[in-house]
Amino acid sequence: MAKLNINGRVREIAVEADTPLLWVIREQVGLTGTKYGCGVAQCGACSVHFNGEVVRSCVIPVGGIKATDRIVTIEGLSTNASHPVQKAWAALDVPQCGYCQSGQIMAATALLKKKPRPTDADIDEAMTNICRCGTYQRIRAAVHMAAESAAGTATVSPGSPARVPARRAKSNAAKVKA
Repeated sequence: MAKLNINGRVREIAVEADTPLLWVIREQVGLTGTKYGCGVAQCGACSVHFNGEVVRSCVIPVGGIKATDRIVTIEGLSTNASHPVQKAWAALDVPQCGYCQSGQIMAATALLKKKPRPTDADIDEAMTNICRCGTYQRIRAAVHMAAESAAGTATVSPGSPARVPARRAKSNAAKVKA
């Protein structure tokens, strides 16, 4: 029996010690925002926060987790998508297929906790999750927007032009004229 603190709630889970945290989160606890992607900690779709650090949950065995460890999933960031990163993701329409986005958001929130005003180089270094749709420019723009919002220098709202990649800005301008 494992005791896990997930999103502020301690749960007793009956699984083998070598069961990956990802499967406990999804199958035992029922929080399906954390996704399975590769199973070898390369893609980042399974990213969660573990004691404040972003980790790939697909390779963390439950047997190595203590009841005092804090695990936060995408569902634990906010109950109503009001976290600045989630708001920026929505405002800039970051996802295409959306599969990797919960992991991307978890990586971005961990980055902003460490570096509230990251540079492009900081973002590129920290955001190692794979996006098969290639929305990296929008991801970077959303991280900047969330940082500005958290600092009180920007308002995150749908359609906000702040830091929208030029390609998207032109596309939005064409839609407005039509």
